[in-house]
Amino acid sequence: MPTPDFILRLREKIGHDLLWLPGVTAVVLDDRNRVLLGRRADNGRWTLITGILDPGEQPAVGVVREVLEETGIVAEVEQLAEVYAGNPMEFVNGDQAQFLTLTFRCRHVSGHARVNDDESAEVGWFGLDELPELTDYHQARLQAGLRATGVPEFVR
Repeated sequence: MPTPDFILRLREKIGHDLLWLPGVTAVVLDDRNRVLLGRRADNGRWTLITGILDPGEQPAVGVVREVLEETGIVAEVEQLAEVYAGNPMEFVNGDQAQFLTLTFRCRHVSGHARVNDDESAEVGWFGLDELPELTDYHQARLQAGLRATGVPEFVR
């Protein structure tokens, strides 16, 4: 996964120290109630569409941008489903990060799912009863998106 330029510049100053980063996750559903997933190029796992917000970027704008960049799908945010602070993690290169993830329930507006960047090996729509294996993390974000009522969940 390419690291955003602003993070590379920060890493030049702070090395591998822990960074607190704003992330977004999209639970995109189409009119057949299928969910949009991408299979990551780096580890082969199927995931919801995720990304890091650019400095100053509004979260709802950022999640729509990530969906378009990664899948070619134009999506519209319906609601914020969940706010989740993940655990600290360490990447293979030693960089440490912790993400505050905003999960949005979105709907498909237009476009056909396709690999639209180098972050994904495959993308596609999946019925909720035919999902590929998802990590517990992505399964929990998916369930939050499906439960969305218009009032965001705050994980405690």
